[in-house]
Amino acid sequence: MFRISRLDIQTLFGPVQLEKPISEWCMKIFRLLLAVAAVFVGSGFARFHNETKSAEDPKPIKAVMKEAMKSGLAKKVAGGEATDEEKMQVLNLLIDLVENEAPKGDETEWKMMAGTAMMNAAKVVVGREGAEEALGAAIDCKSCHDKFK
Repeated sequence: MFRISRLDIQTLFGPVQLEKPISEWCMKIFRLLLAVAAVFVGSGFARFHNETKSAEDPKPIKAVMKEAMKSGLAKKVAGGEATDEEKMQVLNLLIDLVENEAPKGDETEWKMMAGTAMMNAAKVVVGREGAEEALGAAIDCKSCHDKFK
C-alpha cells in the first residue's frame, strides 16, 4: 500500500506553507457548519410555531358549517344516533363556532345563539335527558342564516 507522508510531500514539492494556521481554517469550517445548523433549527422552529398557532385558532365558520351541518353530523347527534366520538366532534366544532365573530349582525346575539347550541351539545355529551331535542332546535339553519348570513 502506498502512503504519502508530510515528509514525502515536502521532498516532492518543497516546504508546505499555509497562509493561515490550520486552527483558523477549522474555526471557519466550524462556524459555517454552526450557521447551517442554526438555519435548519430555525426553520424547524418556525414551522412548529406556525402549526401550534393554527391549532389554537378556531376553525372558520365555513369549515364548521361544512363539517357539522352540511355533512349531517349535527343532525345525527341531535337524533341520538351518534357515537361518543361524533358527539365530541360536534361539541368541538360548536365551540369553534362560538369563538368566531359574527359575520353580520349583532355580536351578542351571535354569541347567545351559538352558545346555546354549544351548551346543548355539551349536555348531549354528558347524557342529560332531553338534550338531543334541545340541540335539534338550536341548530336550526334558517334562524341563524336570517340574522347573520
